[in-house]
Amino acid sequence: MKIAIIGTGNLGYSIATGILKNTDDLSCEALYLTKRDTSSLEPLKEYGNVYLTSDNRKAVKNAEVIIVAVLPAQIKKVLEEIKPELNPDQHTLISVATGRKIGDIESVLGKRIPVIRAMPNTAISVGESMTCLSGNEKGNLEMDKAKSIFNALGQTLSIEERHMQAATVICASGIAFWMRLIRATTQGAVQLGFHSDEAKQLSMQTCLGAAKLLIDSQSHPEQEIDKVTTPSGCTIEGLNEMEHKGLSSSLIQGLVASYKKINEI
Repeated sequence: MKIAIIGTGNLGYSIATGILKNTDDLSCEALYLTKRDTSSLEPLKEYGNVYLTSDNRKAVKNAEVIIVAVLPAQIKKVLEEIKPELNPDQHTLISVATGRKIGDIESVLGKRIPVIRAMPNTAISVGESMTCLSGNEKGNLEMDKAKSIFNALGQTLSIEERHMQAATVICASGIAFWMRLIRATTQGAVQLGFHSDEAKQLSMQTCLGAAKLLIDSQSHPEQEIDKVTTPSGCTIEGLNEMEHKGLSSSLIQGLVASYKKINEI
């Protein structure tokens, strides 16, 4: 598979890194990366089969799967630029531009091009992204291509496009929310006597372990909570104090506030 990433900024770079680290799973023959100034992408050339260019049309000509990773405000201009090179029998276009609907893309390219809208998160660079996917009629026929890419970089879930904004909040913004929770746990550990590096290690590994427990056991979070809460114990004391201070309520309200904001953008 030959892949082009149009606009290799922060997210595009993360996707590129993930692809290059998982070329055995993806069978990626060539990766074309575009950016106005490609100097920051030079380190990626060490992986081999990586081609850097500031010419978007050139990258499209040489690829089969086109991942458009530009800013939402730039996508229309970029689509108009690459449109002459797109061939419905050769190309599948995947957009990771936040908030840009499939209909927005079709208004520029028409409905003959397979279009898939994807929302990964930055954990894609370490192969642990949660990526939600939805496609137009032609795009759904090519969905396996998108899944083969993003499943090698984490997990995927095909959803109706009307849920994509909510998925953006849960998965993409969610990285920041989880980072803040880990930071708070780290700060608490420091207050309880650990050095900052020790505190961070304790917080990160415990967070990872909690997620792995749920993934492997397929159990409900409350089932795992019950296993570590004993009558009159320290765990339930801490949980109840957090709930009195609005832990769950604050998290839910934050998600809803973020969702309202993304629908205003």
